[in-house]
Amino acid sequence: MEMNDMVVISIDDHAVEPPEAFIRHYPAAQRDHAPRIIDRNGQDVWLWNDTIYPTIGLNAVVGRPRSEYGMEPTRYDQLRPGTFDPVARVDDMNANGVLSSLNFPTMPGFAGGTFIAAATKAPDEALLAVRAWNDWHVQEWCASAPGRFIPMIILPVWDMTETLAEMKRMSALGVHAVSFSDNPAQIGLPSIHNEYWEPFWKACVEYRMVINCHIGTGARAMHPSNESPIDAWITAMPITIANSAADWTFASFWKRYPELRMALSEGGIGWIPYFLERADFTFEHHHEWTFSDFNGERPSDLFKRHIICCFIDDQFGIKNLDYLNADMVAYECDYPHSDTVWPNVPEYLWASVNALPRATIDKITHQNVMREYSFDPINALGGRANCTVGHLRELGKHVDVSPRHGLGGLKTDSMDVVGQARRPVTSGEIQRMFASA
Repeated sequence: MEMNDMVVISIDDHAVEPPEAFIRHYPAAQRDHAPRIIDRNGQDVWLWNDTIYPTIGLNAVVGRPRSEYGMEPTRYDQLRPGTFDPVARVDDMNANGVLSSLNFPTMPGFAGGTFIAAATKAPDEALLAVRAWNDWHVQEWCASAPGRFIPMIILPVWDMTETLAEMKRMSALGVHAVSFSDNPAQIGLPSIHNEYWEPFWKACVEYRMVINCHIGTGARAMHPSNESPIDAWITAMPITIANSAADWTFASFWKRYPELRMALSEGGIGWIPYFLERADFTFEHHHEWTFSDFNGERPSDLFKRHIICCFIDDQFGIKNLDYLNADMVAYECDYPHSDTVWPNVPEYLWASVNALPRATIDKITHQNVMREYSFDPINALGGRANCTVGHLRELGKHVDVSPRHGLGGLKTDSMDVVGQARRPVTSGEIQRMFASA
């Protein structure tokens, strides 16, 4: 097998909603209630429910030279069109050799947290927004290129009746994935151990929907101090989901729903072998007084059967697949965020997997995703020959992937200083930058 023979599916990317995404999917009589883009002091910001949401791009810096990364573009003309235009996104996927992509929201938050927070005061408005985002995502973004996008929805989780109704509605449109907080107790909802979620687990199994828990949707990476280099926060960010992973691993509902599946999105895989070792040690040494019960199995057995893990560039994790379950490992590109290796995904990926058996490469690059997400782009696009890295890059050879300079956006003082000594950007500077936005 060669690099160009791979078929690559990513289960963690992000879509930036275009300015009229919500408006087009609101009932005509209520369109003035829809989230919309307005100009505020030269910046494109979202206005919804009498509140300004300035994060239009949220680190969508793909295509910039790394020296010009900021934390967030502030206007659409600072974004690569593939961030918000599905046609341009497919072009960028072709140039990157990526066949299919699952995309998390931006304006609503990765798991709809913007609308969940608003629902405490305006549940009807939040429900309208959730439904409109789902309709835009499924009927516009995903429908624009069958086989290229894995549809995933957000839910009005503050209302279980409406949640189940939305899952049924979207299931009829072929949706098999839902975005969900990695720790709902951290955002004012019942914990995953609460009986409130029982109908949700049942519906996920009934509709064969994978629960996708993105880092930062519940538990969040803490800044060590305001003076700490921001690199420390960026480094630890993926691993912060380990706390939630432990919570999910020791949950009891898996016994009742053996077909239930969830994914740790953007969490990486290199830390998981030790995590599983520690979970098994904890169970062996403590279950006699904690009364945890895995029906004769170990925590690692449950984790390996139910939880999908994905990676961007994780050579240590790939070298330790024997301590994972190769049937539950998948790839992620993270387009358009600053961790993405676009347009060089095949090169990075091949450097990690080239020594593996072809059958294992096929599993972690696309087969596991196709099985668990009930998604078959190979059939939709007329066979594997039309889906390989080599074929897609031939389709995308017209795409300009050269770095785009001088686009602007939010920067810290240490980024902007010209002709002076550079110094490390700190956590405090980044936090102040977002506060001032």
